[in-house]
Amino acid sequence: MNNNLKIPYGISDFKRLRSEGYYFVDKPMYIRTLELCGSFLFFVRPRRFRKSLFLSMLRCYYDLAEEAIP
Repeated sequence: MNNNLKIPYGISDFKRLRSEGYYFVDKPMYIRTLELCGSFLFFVRPRRFRKSLFLSMLRCYYDLAEEAIP
């Protein structure tokens, strides 16, 4: 395990976060929960609470044109 992971303060780009060695807690179980919730979702979270990063992660997950991230 890499102990030199950096804290991703202010980074909302999932590809950059993964490729540049930032700390990230993977929670794929929430993707299935979102799929079962319906078509209108509203994320009620405080400012600076990683909403943009979560949406960037979903974009990478669902986009077939994205290449795999190691």
